[in-house]
Amino acid sequence: METDEAERVLPFQLQFDKPTASQVKIAEWNPEKDLLAMVTEDSKILLHRFNWQRLWTISPGRSIKSLCWRPDGKVIAVGLEDGTVLLHDVENGKLLRSLKSHAVAVVSLNWVEDSQLITDKNEILSTYEDRTRRIFPPAPTIPRMPGLVSGDTGFIDDSEDSFTELSNSSQQRFNILCSGDKDGSIRFSIFGVFPIGKINIHELHIPLQDASASCHLLNAEIYKVALSKDFCRLVVMCSGELVGHGHDPRKRQITVQGVHGMHSLVLDTSIFRKRKSELHQVAQQASNIGELTEVIRVSLSVMSKQWSDAMHAFQEKFDSLSTLIVNHGLDSSAQEEFLSILGGARTSPPVHQFLVNSLGEVGAKRVSKAISGAGSELQLIVLDHLQPAAEIIGFRMGELLGISRWRARFQGVGLDEKLMHNATEKVGTLLVQVERFMRVLSTVLQQFSNFFNWLIRCIKLLMSEPSDQLLPYNSELVVIFLKFLYNQDPVNKLLEASENDNNIEIDS
Repeated sequence: METDEAERVLPFQLQFDKPTASQVKIAEWNPEKDLLAMVTEDSKILLHRFNWQRLWTISPGRSIKSLCWRPDGKVIAVGLEDGTVLLHDVENGKLLRSLKSHAVAVVSLNWVEDSQLITDKNEILSTYEDRTRRIFPPAPTIPRMPGLVSGDTGFIDDSEDSFTELSNSSQQRFNILCSGDKDGSIRFSIFGVFPIGKINIHELHIPLQDASASCHLLNAEIYKVALSKDFCRLVVMCSGELVGHGHDPRKRQITVQGVHGMHSLVLDTSIFRKRKSELHQVAQQASNIGELTEVIRVSLSVMSKQWSDAMHAFQEKFDSLSTLIVNHGLDSSAQEEFLSILGGARTSPPVHQFLVNSLGEVGAKRVSKAISGAGSELQLIVLDHLQPAAEIIGFRMGELLGISRWRARFQGVGLDEKLMHNATEKVGTLLVQVERFMRVLSTVLQQFSNFFNWLIRCIKLLMSEPSDQLLPYNSELVVIFLKFLYNQDPVNKLLEASENDNNIEIDS
């Protein structure tokens, strides 16, 4: 009997008592596995097993205010002080997505999944079929900067497609991530990445028991948000002052005095349930478009960096010629001196010094190789990443445009046909820019190659060395290069224009 009484007095038993380097302020169990995620006071995320084995540690570099798991336990959502929401892979802590969802600290996160599969036969339009696989090869990945080990830059390695986890496994079931910030703004994102709505509790008109009167919150601050499993209700725990006024049927003024303290609000979010099928289809398409847009953005950044480095190598070598011309007291430019060699076979002292001593055959070949190599890399990135991404975006935009014409069902979730037309036109413009860029790049590379072939032949002649084995050149193309390309960079101009115009905006 004494043993039974002791067991009744102590129903819980301590399993582990382990210290951490810093105080723990948030702790959340994985809903599917024996994993515990903890946030410490020094803003680190620690992932432990039940036996206290640590799997990994992440330090975002900013203060962490909230944390939650995706319902399948494969992704962690982290809310930061600056309003950013990070999504991390549970396997290795890799950052899958960074979303600037709010302007201020994200103080509460709640991720809810529908218990029914999207492919439930009882629902209209519930089956989503990705038809791009029938027409296109696998979607392109984000390019990696050549010559760097994965992890050395912000770019993601080809072998580590960060979007696959978010795009495939999570989207078999309909799920919504709710995030609330300290200024009273609440946002909803399907699969954690596609925004579908926002609420600010300061703008809500809260009915009182007397239906003729309503009130609203002043200086409200959110503490917790929770979406019901059926997506029909959102519970918000907040603090603030409840004030308002109204009229009763007998036209008597009713005033609600300020009520300070904690409040629990229940909001009707049944549109998420009623429009689940439509929201799922739009979110699938738009999320994939967002991923491919990121491929285009990073591709352009990598291309711009590579071409800028090549042009810097060219200018660094050839700028010394202008300095030599000035030092010799000549009133001419580098292009004019080169044209003098081409037209009259006359070399001035500064040009002779530059070609024989400063540049030389080795230097000319090194610069030529740098430009040729950068051009080849740009062509590969366009063919393997940028162009396929733009083509698939065009196909997906066409599908979105098609379903936007089903106004009865899709206008209710904000899919506007005019907006889809505009976005589709932008995709077409992008594809035209890609084709134009490839033509310009090919022309510029040929011009550079012809110019360096001529320059190396000139260096050989000045040094009285045989030049029979050198590649031929076209004098007219050398003239064109010196007049139009020597001090200009049409490739970089196109890259800058594309970087500014590649965003395809979709109203959430």
